[in-house]
Amino acid sequence: MSIEVGNKLQGKVTGITNFGAFVELPGGQTGLVHISEVADKYVEDIREVLAVGNEVTVKVLQVGDDGKIGLSIRKAVDRPRPTRPASKGKGPRHPRKDNFEDKMSRFLKDSEDRLSAIKKQTESKRGGRGARRG
Repeated sequence: MSIEVGNKLQGKVTGITNFGAFVELPGGQTGLVHISEVADKYVEDIREVLAVGNEVTVKVLQVGDDGKIGLSIRKAVDRPRPTRPASKGKGPRHPRKDNFEDKMSRFLKDSEDRLSAIKKQTESKRGGRGARRG
């Protein structure tokens, strides 16, 4: 059986290291699931999630010229796309379609507001305008 990028396969965990797990694939080939590809959440210790002998479904991410196979457990799981929450009686939401000039003027106004706020903070820390230490 040839292993191609994008295939989903069943495999068996044959070894665990600090950086990932080795999975035996159909046909006797072995691939690596990096620790970042084990779960959707942060995994500090892979041994808390996987153990040698576990049967897992993996997705082939890459097949190197040297024969190394990169796998993912988290990408092998089909998840429905999240839906946007319905608006609360305000009618359909339409994205704002501004032209470049509107965006630029809004950006300049925000920048000026931020700069003036920073200047006020700096002046108050120095004791006001024109205050000098003697």
